[in-house]
Parts: sequence; C-alpha cells; structure tokens
Amino acid sequence: TLLLRRPPGREAYPGDVFYLHSRLLERAAKMDDAHGGGSITALPVIETQAGDVSAYVPTNVISITDGQIYLEPELFNSGTRPAVNVGVSVSRVGSAAQTKAMRAVAGQLRLELAQYRELVTFAQFGTDDLDASTRRQLERGQRSVEVLKQGQNVPLPVEQQVVILYALNEGYLDDVEIADVIGWEEALHAYMSSNHGDLLKAIADKADLTDDSRASLNSAIEEFKKSGLAN
Repeated sequence: TLLLRRPPGREAYPGDVFYLHSRLLERAAKMDDAHGGGSITALPVIETQAGDVSAYVPTNVISITDGQIYLEPELFNSGTRPAVNVGVSVSRVGSAAQTKAMRAVAGQLRLELAQYRELVTFAQFGTDDLDASTRRQLERGQRSVEVLKQGQNVPLPVEQQVVILYALNEGYLDDVEIADVIGWEEALHAYMSSNHGDLLKAIADKADLTDDSRASLNSAIEEFKKSGLAN
C-alpha cells in the first residue's frame, strides 16, 4: 500500500489487489498476427509462510486460477519428489483434460493417497493394533507413493503411466518390496517397450482401455513377473 500510495485493505495490501492479480493472470499476453499470434498462459508461483494457504495472496490467486499444485517441504525432505500434497492440490478442469485410459486407472488415486496420508499420521502412534485391512491400505499407499516418484527431466509417456497405474490397481505390485518398486517399474517399462510395443501404441492411439487391452495387459504383466526380469 505504501509503495503504490493507495488506501490500505486487508493485511495492508491495496484494496484493489484482487483486480491487480486477475489482470496479471487473465491477460498475461496476447500476440498480434505480426508477432505470430497466440496467447501466453501465466503460471503464478507463490511462496507460503509456514505452509499457510489461507493467507491473502494464496487465496486470491486460488480463486482466480483453474486449480493449484501444492508442494510440501516435508514431502520433499522425505524423498517424495515431486512433493505434491494431493489433499490440498486441486484441479477445476480435472478429469475432463485426461484421456479415458488415464481416467480409468487414476480415477480414485487422489482420494486413496489423501486417505493414506491420514492413515500414516494415525499409524505414527503405533501399528500393533491396526487391523489387516488398514495394514493393506498403508502398504498400497506406500507403493503408490513410490510409483509416483519421478526424476527431474524424466518425462513418462501417457501409455506407460497407464500401464504402471493399471499394474498398481490390479495388485501386481502387492508382493514387491517397497524398496524395489522403482526398479520393478523401470524393468516393466523396458519389458513392455521391447516385447509389447504394439500394445503400448494401441493404448496411446485409442486413448482408452478396452476389454481387449485389459486382457492383453494382464497377460503381459503376468509374463513379465514370470520372466524373472522383475527381480
């Protein structure tokens, strides 16, 4: 407020700061035909104070944008990267931007991960009294976290994402040690590329998981597990 010489509003920001934010984000850039045409989408990056997303600037920007990805320092420090807090992260576009194949395998993943985070907090008080169902949910959550870990500058094609999430959902990783999940995933991708490239291409081209694709995936993953390459 002092810098802009305007009347103060909430938290000493100018009263029209919402308008200023929306003007920056909604009209980031529009090129005329002489400069190639098209528009530029702004991706605002906000540093929160002690993880407080309810502060003035974060809530302002959240209300303007089509969603937010919340990166949590605790997850980053624990080795979970990208360190996305799925409970706080939101997409207003949601599944409308996903292929049918991705919706089929990832539809419940966000909810399951959020429930897993809550269970982890609860389990810190001791796991001796947890029932078998809760233990299975914790173990599945741990494997989900490992599967979603991704190295920097290591993009993964959508069809490969579909394959590993399908394997996770169908329980093919349930007997894989947590520490071996990443290596198992890498071996599966290499096996699928070498031996079932046509299946990967079909998933990519159709952008859907048909009954035939599911049957072929089951057969391919079972072959992979029997081959010994998964060890």
